[in-house]
Amino acid sequence: MGEYLPTRSTSDVASRMDSLKGTKTDFETFTWKIENFSKQNTKSLRSKAFRIRGYKWRILLYPLRSNVDHFSLYLMVADSLPPYGWSRNTYFKLALINQVDGNKSVVKETLQKFNGGYRSWGSLFVNLKDFYDSEQGYLVNNTCIIEAHICVSDLNTIQGDNLNKNTPTNDSKQSDQETETSDGSETPSSTTSWSSQMEEEVKDTELTLRDLVDLESLGREEAAFVPLLEEACTWHPSLLLSQRKRSSWFKLWAFISLGQVLHFLKTRKVKDMNEDACNHLQGLWEELVKASGFKLDWLEPHVQSALGVKVHMERTVAANELKDRVVALEIKLKKLRGELAAAEDEFELARRELVEARKGYMEIDLYAELGYAMF
Repeated sequence: MGEYLPTRSTSDVASRMDSLKGTKTDFETFTWKIENFSKQNTKSLRSKAFRIRGYKWRILLYPLRSNVDHFSLYLMVADSLPPYGWSRNTYFKLALINQVDGNKSVVKETLQKFNGGYRSWGSLFVNLKDFYDSEQGYLVNNTCIIEAHICVSDLNTIQGDNLNKNTPTNDSKQSDQETETSDGSETPSSTTSWSSQMEEEVKDTELTLRDLVDLESLGREEAAFVPLLEEACTWHPSLLLSQRKRSSWFKLWAFISLGQVLHFLKTRKVKDMNEDACNHLQGLWEELVKASGFKLDWLEPHVQSALGVKVHMERTVAANELKDRVVALEIKLKKLRGELAAAEDEFELARRELVEARKGYMEIDLYAELGYAMF
């Protein structure tokens, strides 16, 4: 299975991501070094369970099959927990390390809520062609290195809502009794009652969009949705699971409908969100929510934010107009102040000249007769 190197300090990758977010976050790091990669069973390749923040985790390599184009990774809960009644909010990063140039390491980070319905979260990392090319630096000497950075500090400092701080249950403590077989795989103890549930969920995560939808039947416009849909399905497996029992036509419509919304959000700019664009997005969203059967609470905030752009833009335009007016009045005021200062100087000069002119001067009645003396 490879070599496993758990460490306590954060790596350069985590530090770079922290500096980007402007917040120092305390992570524990687990490094998974997979040697002899080509000899591994990449359809079910998982790391050994490792403990961070009092919980057990695994890294799951998304099954590499002929119909999968990307190298993908998941972080999954390895504790034996019941299917309902628990949750775990975690800020984590998964990193595919570039062994040639560390600056080209691929890092995906997210704040996610694990629970009975969502035991694993993951993302696309690199195209398989680039992954297998040793010159790219991800698979060198038939070895790849993967890191999981998991937050161990109070998550309330990362997100304002009240995050659930669960402590490991008796079930998770019992999972510590798992033993390893001679080939390195783990065998759950007989007291673990939820292992089959977890294995079934792991199996479900191996579903891909191509398993459900005939992507070759898509037109050129719809084909542009595929990368966006694959990314969404990787992070939100429930999208795939919710459509397993639907008819082929319904699945095709549902994913195209979702793709339209994702493509809209991906390709439109803020400046494009006029009234027509908002109405178009509103129509796409209402149709998707009402008929698709998807759970879309992860997408709704982004849609609502986009729909609110028009009002924001109107307020921005009004604010910019007021700003321009203030600037113009300020310029006018400076000009008038300059003219006032010049007028005050001219007034003071004229006043002084008047004072000088009045020295030794006696006023006379301009309407008095000049007269003349005859004797």
